[in-house]
Amino acid sequence: PVSYFTGKKPLPGNKANAVKYDDAVYYFANSANKELFKKEPQKYAPAYGGWCAYAMGKIGEKVEVDPLTYKIKNGRLLLFYNKYFNNTLEDWNKDESSLYIKADTNWKKLKNSK
Repeated sequence: PVSYFTGKKPLPGNKANAVKYDDAVYYFANSANKELFKKEPQKYAPAYGGWCAYAMGKIGEKVEVDPLTYKIKNGRLLLFYNKYFNNTLEDWNKDESSLYIKADTNWKKLKNSK
């Protein structure tokens, strides 16, 4: 997840550079990115547990993502579903301000219901 913020595009991770954080395991392209993450995981970890931001805002559900379909908003990494001619980033951009607020609210409910 660090490469979304430090590079021109996200890079695939490597099991040799793995870190567990908040019930998820993250893989990093290199040890430098791994160390950056370990210092500030809340800065780099994707919003909504890595689930689709659009689905979280629209229906409050966990939906898989395409890691190459993303946006950084207010310093947060947002990931989106993008398959079968359905790119939810496009839908998100049409109503971003409302969906962003709803996604935050829905995620708090889901996360607290563990």
